[in-house]
Amino acid sequence: MSPAAAADPWIRCPIPRPAAGLRLFCLPYAGGGASLFNDWGRFLPESIEVCGIQLPGREERIAEPAFRQAGTLLPVLLDRLGASLDRPTAFFGHSMGALIAYEASLALAATGREPAHLIVSGQRPPHLMRPGRTSYRLSDAALCEKLRRLNGTPEAVLREPELLNLVLPPLRCDFELAETYRRSLTARLDCPVTVLGGQDDSEVDPRALPAWQEVTRGAVEVRLFPGDHFFLKTGIEPVLATIADALARHLRTPRGR
Repeated sequence: MSPAAAADPWIRCPIPRPAAGLRLFCLPYAGGGASLFNDWGRFLPESIEVCGIQLPGREERIAEPAFRQAGTLLPVLLDRLGASLDRPTAFFGHSMGALIAYEASLALAATGREPAHLIVSGQRPPHLMRPGRTSYRLSDAALCEKLRRLNGTPEAVLREPELLNLVLPPLRCDFELAETYRRSLTARLDCPVTVLGGQDDSEVDPRALPAWQEVTRGAVEVRLFPGDHFFLKTGIEPVLATIADALARHLRTPRGR
């Protein structure tokens, strides 16, 4: 990664691999930060450099306003990624992050820089998003109950008013981004897509996941794992093994070896 990209607050690369043949950009779920991906590089081949995307409104960027619409986030994100597109890339996104990863892949494809692979996790296909959801307008108490059902937020956070005052505003923005997102299939990718899901996910019906085939002319593989919407937290090793297998076809020996 170039020095300018390495200093960018949007991109977090805990294990730099300047010789890697492929750069994997990872986008978090609503309320999540780039620290979710800090350890991924230790479990993936040296030919992959893992870069977590740090969106405004979380972790060290908590004081910055979070984006509320995918359409306003995307051009800023793509501009920030520009210096890091100097080698083949892939995208991973979970839940809200899957929508952003898909939109970024589609936008890059339109400029002739389509990613080698797209990996989406815990999200229904973009053209099957459920209209009318307004979780972002719930009261604090009702929103906390939704978070409990999703099982992705520590109970200690939900019971601490000071933490909630920090967490809930950007989380509402993330929910608004995901719940107001709309996409009709006017364009298709050519890259392969790997789709990951939780076998017991009550938020995203696993039966909807094969419809991701409609977003690309490439091959689509669906893999289900034990767990609910946050199956990433209950068994990350098999998930990372699947990601490594999916990206293996695009890898080459790290430069200089």
